[in-house]
Amino acid sequence: MKKLQGVKPSVWLALSVILAVTVWLISGQFKPAPTQAGNDAQAIQRDTLTKVRVRSLTPRKIRQKIVINGHTEPARAVTLRAEIEGRVTRVGAEKGAEIKAGELIARLDIRDLEAQLEEAKAILVQRQLEYQAAADLKRKDLQSEIQLERAKATLASAQAAGKRIEVAISNTVVRAPFDGVLDDRPIEVGAYVQPGDVVARILDQDPILAVGSVTQLERGGLVLGDQGLARLITGQVAEGKIRYIAAEAEEATRTFRVELELANPDATLVAGITAEISIPVRTVTAYRISPALLSLNRSDVLGVKGVDDGDVVRFYPVQIVRATADDLWISGLPKDVRVITVGQGFVQAGERVTPVAGSPAVAPAVAHDADTDR
Repeated sequence: MKKLQGVKPSVWLALSVILAVTVWLISGQFKPAPTQAGNDAQAIQRDTLTKVRVRSLTPRKIRQKIVINGHTEPARAVTLRAEIEGRVTRVGAEKGAEIKAGELIARLDIRDLEAQLEEAKAILVQRQLEYQAAADLKRKDLQSEIQLERAKATLASAQAAGKRIEVAISNTVVRAPFDGVLDDRPIEVGAYVQPGDVVARILDQDPILAVGSVTQLERGGLVLGDQGLARLITGQVAEGKIRYIAAEAEEATRTFRVELELANPDATLVAGITAEISIPVRTVTAYRISPALLSLNRSDVLGVKGVDDGDVVRFYPVQIVRATADDLWISGLPKDVRVITVGQGFVQAGERVTPVAGSPAVAPAVAHDADTDR
């Protein structure tokens, strides 16, 4: 003990420092790594995940529409043809003119039909007298039943001959069967026509039809009398109602003809114009997205990719409700979904990602979608 008391203080200090360092080194072998190292590892892991831009979509109530590419047609159209041969002696309205029912279109030369009619009338009088005489003789038992019936048949033949000539004379005059427009009149005065030759074509312009074809699935959503809208390539827009839905599909296309009747009192709508027909069928909840966000999964199912609450990529099958030139309305997404708007082509369903809030997936609604909340 006396020897230890003789040790200098500087030696004690050195020994204390050495002991403290030794204890610190030994204790470091058994303690966990500092928390900062763990945080750094987690940060590195986050940096290795694919970053995608996401956007939360807001659902809206819209009227689902069936959109049909079609054209306009006259509600009625008739081609008038000559029923007898003859030369045209007179024409009525000019091609392109509006005409009324019963208005003269053309008149043919009746030739000797009037003379034939006078002859037929004279023969008819003679046959009537012959029949009357035969009947008188029959009542006196001076005429047989067979002779009376023969006189009766001769009278009927004379009557029929006169009727045929009267019909032939009436067929020399061609008149409009209904109000409309004289779309074509390929004959002029002096032309010689045969039975079956075209004399005129008349179109009924009020109402006018917008017609097209729907698929087998779309037909089930249509009802006679439903309202629809026709947008013509000329920029004209007209409302109407469905007046006809085909009961049988066209064999070649398996589609059904649909006719939308449009009022056209001023004849501003003409036949043969390309038209887009849209018919609202029901109200659905839908989301508006860019067509670029759509993709197919391995089963060729159409859908979009989103991120769930655990930042895992999910594939959501969707149905297209309405399509425009710039965007789509789709249904089938869950509530509060976060859709991947940038980077969806670089990630797969089930993959964990780093979502980054981005700009809206689509632009604000345009004017023609103003009815989406109704």
